Amino acid sequence: MRFLKGHGTENDFVILPDPDGELDLHTSLVASICDRRAGIGADGVLRVVRSKQVPEVADQAAGAEWFMDYRNADGGMAEMCGNGVRVFARYLVEAGLAAPGEFGIATRGGIRKVRLESTGEVTVDMGKPVVLGESVTIVSGQEFTGLHIDVGNPHLACSIGEPVTQLELDHQPYFDPAVFPEGVNIELFNPVGTSRAVMRVYERGSGETRSCGTGAVATAVAAAALSGDTTGTWLVEVPGGTLTVILEEETSYLRGPAVIVASGNLTLAE
Repeated sequence: MRFLKGHGTENDFVILPDPDGELDLHTSLVASICDRRAGIGADGVLRVVRSKQVPEVADQAAGAEWFMDYRNADGGMAEMCGNGVRVFARYLVEAGLAAPGEFGIATRGGIRKVRLESTGEVTVDMGKPVVLGESVTIVSGQEFTGLHIDVGNPHLACSIGEPVTQLELDHQPYFDPAVFPEGVNIELFNPVGTSRAVMRVYERGSGETRSCGTGAVATAVAAAALSGDTTGTWLVEVPGGTLTVILEEETSYLRGPAVIVASGNLTLAE
């Protein structure tokens, strides 16, 4: 099985080219690939398949030739991944499957428009985040209140008083299953002024990761809301680097690095 490895601000992915949709990407296979001791190791898997080959997104084929079939490290399917879609775009261009410039990528959260910048970064139109109210999480015995935000996938973004860099985040945080029946990505952040935030994230199906693109957008929305804003540009600092989030009235943009670091052939005994 051919694979590549890439990351966006150290949120890392195994890329599996499967243009004709022939790969049986079942849960245990994904989990084995993402295992950091017995597999390649990653926060998730990006299967590269033509949209027309996948019934669940075939209606997007006219606007996006390629479908990002994203799976979390535990093998579960996810609607969207902001860092993943930028790495996916980088792969398509480097593999000659898409021309440099702007193009669409099909996801379970809908088509996302991406653009490779002259700086080497990749910008993705993330759509309009939707604030759905407040909820709570319990992390290491401490309760935090945050905003429930839909960025194509579910988030709970919580501003906390203590430095996030010092918070223990060793175990699955509590969340309300009545609010998040399919699970949730939890962001804990410190706003810094009116245009910067420091964030850590516990991703659904992957645990704490070095970065989360959709989580950075959710954090920017929550940070802006604290000062009564809905628009503006935010720098979101994560353990793996810095992401730029641009909030507009009708959409949002995520910009950051995306690199391919390795390729090879995988032989994996389950």
